[in-house]
Amino acid sequence: MNILTKRNIITLIVICILIIAIFLLSLNTGTLHIAPLDVLQTLIGQGTHQQELILFDFRMPRMIVAILVGAGLALSGAILQAISRNGIADPGIIGINTGAGLGVIVFVSFLYGKMPVDSFFSVFVLPLFALVGALAAAVIIYVLAWKQGVTPIRLILVGIAVNAGFGALLLILSLKMSPNNFQFATIWLAGSLWGTDWKFVLAALPWMLILLPLAIYKARFLNALNLGDPISTGLGIHVERERAKLLFISVALAGTCVAVAGGIGFIGLIAPHIARKLVGPKHQILLPTAALIGSFLVLASDLLSRSLLTTTEIPVGVIISALGAPYFIYLLMKTK
Repeated sequence: MNILTKRNIITLIVICILIIAIFLLSLNTGTLHIAPLDVLQTLIGQGTHQQELILFDFRMPRMIVAILVGAGLALSGAILQAISRNGIADPGIIGINTGAGLGVIVFVSFLYGKMPVDSFFSVFVLPLFALVGALAAAVIIYVLAWKQGVTPIRLILVGIAVNAGFGALLLILSLKMSPNNFQFATIWLAGSLWGTDWKFVLAALPWMLILLPLAIYKARFLNALNLGDPISTGLGIHVERERAKLLFISVALAGTCVAVAGGIGFIGLIAPHIARKLVGPKHQILLPTAALIGSFLVLASDLLSRSLLTTTEIPVGVIISALGAPYFIYLLMKTK
């Protein structure tokens, strides 16, 4: 079946247009409003020094981080849903994000005084700590869920339990922090897109440039795994090896996103479901569509977080959770 149908192409174009529109709108929205015409003039090098500072040093890196994080979390969730054959799998729900967060909080707790979290070296070390934490969570979930194989329902239930346990450890470490570190941890846990300068873009970009294309390249294996292990084996696929590779890609994507954006949940749940309704189940088109939808959702949520209240900024994770929690309940009610 041809996946690049006219409808699918139009869908991708429309989502891209929406992302560009939200991106431009976000550039002129904030504490200091910049008119759309001034934004365009600044982008072509004819703005004031203040406008260039605001757009290029503060807002634009934040928007790029939002795009990368949305795409990464969406693909991570789509991969988890495919390898577990469970529509409610999500890195935030089953504990992958919390494991990555625990890695970040361990870094902040023990190395923050010697190495400020926003220093150049720390920015590039943070994704490694997040990856280790996410991998630890994934291994624990997989081992505990294994009982002559891994069933979708066991994976979800064990993941929720591990998520709660890691969350408790994370809270204990947070309470033992100094006031400054605790403030950082609180903001980070809410999912605040805290990494908002070019250092964080440079820290996340290499991982994303490798992992995003690799995930899309593995789409045919995801299609096969959706058919079940016996059929996948009959097609000549080494099921456990490919599942392990795909799980690592999903965990690495989630860990990188958590390192630069904090505890943002539900994107990996919502974006793949919307993409599936729009373009169908084939992962060759589902994955890029989900990535674009995830980017749009995070960008739009970030815009809302800076626009709803004039006196303060709502964490992006709170906006997304307000949208994602009802949808998760709806999926649970539909799941047999």
